Amino acid sequence: MEKVRIDKWLWSVRIFKSRTISTDACKSNRVSIGEEKVKPSYMLTVGETIGVRKDGYDFTYKVTKLIDKRVGASIAVECYENLTPEEELNKFKDWFIGKAAAERREKGTGRPTKRDRRKLDIFKDEDEIE
Repeated sequence: MEKVRIDKWLWSVRIFKSRTISTDACKSNRVSIGEEKVKPSYMLTVGETIGVRKDGYDFTYKVTKLIDKRVGASIAVECYENLTPEEELNKFKDWFIGKAAAERREKGTGRPTKRDRRKLDIFKDEDEIE
């Protein structure tokens, strides 16, 4: 096997959950080889560097092995080298620092009533003042 379709490879190495999502990413210009955007039918070879824009992050991978069937995660990792810069990998952590955790209610208590909502708003306002 000397060449594989890029959409098939991205799905096989588990960069995208499904082949359809992988194909759509290529069609919407979120996958590139160097500076060039590629179509889903682009034939990929070993040694090429792929740029993938996914969920607002820019990932970079170097192809080390070609596969066309989906494999387990431990095998998939051996098929590429992650060249994504450290700053890009830490982008989510940087964004999340200083943010409060999501609010949670006990299971079974249902939605807050109007009275509960007012109490929450007053409580939050007191925290912002301090």
